[in-house]
Amino acid sequence: MRRIVLAPGRDAPVRRGHPWIFSRAIAEGLSDAEPGEPVRVVAAGGAFVGVGYVNPRTTIAVRICALEDTALDVAFIRRRVAAALALRRELLPSATALRVVNGEGDGLPGIVVDRYGDVLVCQVLTAGAARLVPLLTDVLQDLLAPCSIVERSEGGVRAEEGLAGERRLLAGVDPDVPLVIDEGDMRFLVDVLHGQKTGFFLDQRETRALVCRLSAGRRVLNAFAYTGALSVAAARGGAVEVVSVDSSAPALELARQAWGANGLPEAQGRFVAADVFEFLRAEREPFDLVILDPPPFVRRRRDLAPGLRGYKDVNLQAFRRLAPGGWLVTCSCSQHVAREAFRDVVASAAADAGRPAVLVAEAGHPADHPVALAHPEGEYLKILLLRA
Repeated sequence: MRRIVLAPGRDAPVRRGHPWIFSRAIAEGLSDAEPGEPVRVVAAGGAFVGVGYVNPRTTIAVRICALEDTALDVAFIRRRVAAALALRRELLPSATALRVVNGEGDGLPGIVVDRYGDVLVCQVLTAGAARLVPLLTDVLQDLLAPCSIVERSEGGVRAEEGLAGERRLLAGVDPDVPLVIDEGDMRFLVDVLHGQKTGFFLDQRETRALVCRLSAGRRVLNAFAYTGALSVAAARGGAVEVVSVDSSAPALELARQAWGANGLPEAQGRFVAADVFEFLRAEREPFDLVILDPPPFVRRRRDLAPGLRGYKDVNLQAFRRLAPGGWLVTCSCSQHVAREAFRDVVASAAADAGRPAVLVAEAGHPADHPVALAHPEGEYLKILLLRA
């Protein structure tokens, strides 16, 4: 492996478990490295620190895979995936739709694997991870024996890594879409070929359970509804009406199909293809429960200020649409928005709306989305339960 030498005093965060090394922390070995090349990292005095892979064109120059001196080979990937599966089997033994590998949280930076029954969908986000795809495919076939392994590797991170988007079949047969998955007594539809991310938001499993508990006898708005999973949860919980709003007509069509697949009455649900901000400003009837689960408004650190304004605006309009004593479930999946900043901007929205609110509960990533303890950047999901 190529040898990367850190500047004096820059090895401590890695030894504590932070998996990223920024370019400014590197003294030697970076300039002529190839993107994705495996590297052995040492401290300024030569002591071993860890192994990982490098990309000299990105700010995060090295992503650490292990703190032991090991090759990044098929045996290493097998150990990592086997450990990830063991964790899920202990904590979510009956789940058939779940995240199998969560990047740095499972010691495989840049790699996400989601399972939908016998179909696996991989997101490969970095140059180093891209080099491991053939080995990863072999391991997944051996350990899980899926019918299909699909790669859905797209987005800004890949562009920064110098990678084009990739959408392809890695192994098995082309899956029929939409797939049908079960979560408790609910049924959802997943388009793993064309949907957002890997096709479904597995990280909102616990939010769906919460919405189900809160919805009895209430009028519910599911803003940014996507394929309607939270809408189904609200209806299953006894909502008298569920209004699902999203700008994507194809996503709403899947939401309608999921509604029917769950045997829910047509009159109980309304599906609106519209801009959520415009809908909230125009709607005059109050809702007893509003759910905000928007796409990330802050995709890059430099977008923080306008993104926070977006979060404030949408929460302000939601507070204005809430009935007295109404519930707001509001979320941010922007990695660059800290939990404290999200709370502050929602509190500001409540104040501007003249709706004093109580924070009843907070949540984040579920058990199948583990995060390294020393890697707060991995805690992208923030969920607040508020009563106005």
